[in-house]
Amino acid sequence: MTTWNLEGTKCHLLVCGGSSCKKRRGEDILETIEEEIEKQGAEARIHPTQTRCMGRCNDAPVVVAYPEGVWYGEMSPKLGKALVRAVLKGEMPEENKMYTFGEDGMTASSERGTKGKKKGGKAAKV
Repeated sequence: MTTWNLEGTKCHLLVCGGSSCKKRRGEDILETIEEEIEKQGAEARIHPTQTRCMGRCNDAPVVVAYPEGVWYGEMSPKLGKALVRAVLKGEMPEENKMYTFGEDGMTASSERGTKGKKKGGKAAKV
């Protein structure tokens, strides 16, 4: 397995690899993001990672951009490509944005995402 040097990385894109996201083209989204990063010559600036389930199955497929802490739902390969291009411009697209992490924790960005159950107990496995 490769160990990447992440110095200089400006954005970490986490692509959910849970079963609901996989059923809705999550792996295609990851592949498109990786291809667009390479096409843009941005391998040192954007680092994509496939995760395990992120617990937002009703909003699948899900992509999270850090350090901004922006959660996107109902993503597609086309939207993944647009996300990479926006990140390179220093932007976070509004389209399909569900949550943003801020000073007061996570806040809903719109009515887009499923409300979900109150969280408590065990942590999600990543």
